[in-house]
Amino acid sequence: MTTNTIVTTQDGAAFVIKLNRPARRNAFSIEMMREIADASRSVENDDSVRAVIITGGQQYFSSGADLNEAMRVKSTRDCVDYMKHWDRLNDTIEKLDKPVIAAIEGFCMTGGFEFVLACDIRVAGAGASFALTSSKIGTVPGAGGTQRLPRLIGVGKALDILFSAEPIDAENAFRAGIVERLVPAGQALAQAKTMVRVYEKRAPLSVAYVKRAVRAGIQMDLASAIEFERFLVTAIYNTDDKNEGIGAFLEKREAIFKGR
Repeated sequence: MTTNTIVTTQDGAAFVIKLNRPARRNAFSIEMMREIADASRSVENDDSVRAVIITGGQQYFSSGADLNEAMRVKSTRDCVDYMKHWDRLNDTIEKLDKPVIAAIEGFCMTGGFEFVLACDIRVAGAGASFALTSSKIGTVPGAGGTQRLPRLIGVGKALDILFSAEPIDAENAFRAGIVERLVPAGQALAQAKTMVRVYEKRAPLSVAYVKRAVRAGIQMDLASAIEFERFLVTAIYNTDDKNEGIGAFLEKREAIFKGR
């Protein structure tokens, strides 16, 4: 399916969202934020989809926020309203019950970088680059960059990136922990699809609950997080998939999960 800003396809269990604003180098417009969120939610209850992959193409992932729209933000109220679009998009990605993988080639800048930080896993092709350039243009990252980046790689490394506003290449991003998988140039999408073929064999409720446990638990103190984990474990022990998974292991056969 093709909309004004994205192209969606399904390849086996992978639902691929391709950013499609080439004239703006995939800058995130309000319309594109809405269409990515809507497309992601549209497969939430589709059992044939086991993960969402978001990619930008071979030359670039995204140049960041659409600065033409940003220039129209003139007041505090305008800014609050504009940032709500980013909040809705990133919240959708983080709360989706399916894994969301960002497959990144080329440059991934500012708002684009902040967006992939909300994804569950980042796969980058060699030659990709990342930057949060806000200090160069007199702003502060407003789509979660100042919060998600230090949670991912630590305060010192995050501040180094934020202060300098200089690009980081894929190799350094991988070493820092920004990127989970580093592959040859042009292979990010293929690698993401390979990962989905593994997820396809796993219990979908387990994957969804693990994502929920990690995403919510990291915001809590340890005791509260373990209590929340215990609640999810108790819930999943009542599922058919748990019985199938343990039964298949004991019987030395491959489990057939149904998400129930």
